[in-house]
This record gives sequence, C-alpha cells and structure tokens, in this order.
Amino acid sequence: MPQVDPDRSLLPAWLPKFNQRVTNRIQGIYAPYIPPLAMVIHTGRKSGKQLKTPVSAQLYDHKLAITLPYSANTQWIKNLLAANGGELIRAGKHLKFQNPRIVTDPATEPFPKLTARMAQRMPVLVADLV
Repeated sequence: MPQVDPDRSLLPAWLPKFNQRVTNRIQGIYAPYIPPLAMVIHTGRKSGKQLKTPVSAQLYDHKLAITLPYSANTQWIKNLLAANGGELIRAGKHLKFQNPRIVTDPATEPFPKLTARMAQRMPVLVADLV
C-alpha cells in the first residue's frame, strides 16, 4: 500500500481558516464530551499560550490516533511535536499523551478499522497515552 503525502490537504484551501474562526468555536462546546470528537490541548510554540483544537480521535492499545484531513502541516500539530505531547479531553475525561508522530503508511500501525480506512487517504497523528 502506498504512503500518504503528509503535506497534502484533502479539503479546500479556504476551509481551515473558516473552521478556525467559526466551526471550531462551535465544536469546542461539545467536542470534549461526544466521542469520537475530542479536544486537544496544546501549548503555542511562540506565544506559550494554552490552545485548544477540536478533533476526531480514536483510542486503541494505549494509543491515540487523530486523522489529519488538512495535512500534517498545521500549527497545532507542530505545537504537539515540539512539546512531545499534550492533553486530550474525550468523553469528559482528561488524558495525557506523549511521543506524537505522523504515520503515513497505514500498514505500519494496527489502527482500528475506521482509522485504518481513513489512513489510506490521509496522514494520522499517533501518540502514546500516559
């Protein structure tokens, strides 16, 4: 199976800005409580501020998988990689994770079924739950 291009977005170029300004603010209200949605908490590399990003997250084998339809080249992912981890709120529970990495070859990770299918088209952020 071929590897996925980590820099390729599957979505229109204008959508990330719209989601950041509109959709993420709305999803931020309910994402931490309704799986598979979750809220990633990370620290800005330059600002040092605590930031929150709603995501779709799967938990498996003491790991976390977040599919990346916008590509692996986003600020929140760069923040997590620089800090070697972050926090996640999913189903109302706070979880810490470390050792984040970008998986571009779905054959290298035993993903849950849905994540495995999505990983054929987009990169996946994988991290170890602490």
